[in-house]
Amino acid sequence: MNKPVTASQAPQPIGPYNQAVWAGPYLYISGQIALVGQTGQLRQENIMAETEQVMHNLGHILQAAGLDYHHLVKCSIFVTDLEHFSAVNSTYATFLPEQEAPARETIQVARLPKDARVEISAVAYRAEA
Repeated sequence: MNKPVTASQAPQPIGPYNQAVWAGPYLYISGQIALVGQTGQLRQENIMAETEQVMHNLGHILQAAGLDYHHLVKCSIFVTDLEHFSAVNSTYATFLPEQEAPARETIQVARLPKDARVEISAVAYRAEA
């Protein structure tokens, strides 16, 4: 049975889904955009600020599940322009050092919710004791 995870500091879902769901030892985190949890406003100063907010949102959800960034095993990054790859990558790397980084892909898409420029979904793993 799947068990939802809700993080009060992360933005609430903007559709019929949960922020994250446990399936056994795996936590599946829904795609996060740069919505600020407290205001619901999209952080848009630049692509690095957007990516930073997305990573903070992922961190809030991980924390609500009793995990941290080191538990991530897979991330999917969606961007509206691959010209932003370098800036997204450098910001992402400040949260996930290369030697501990999860598997990942980066995909250019035509459009994202609320006209965000970056969205990241993730899978985390917690070894069962």
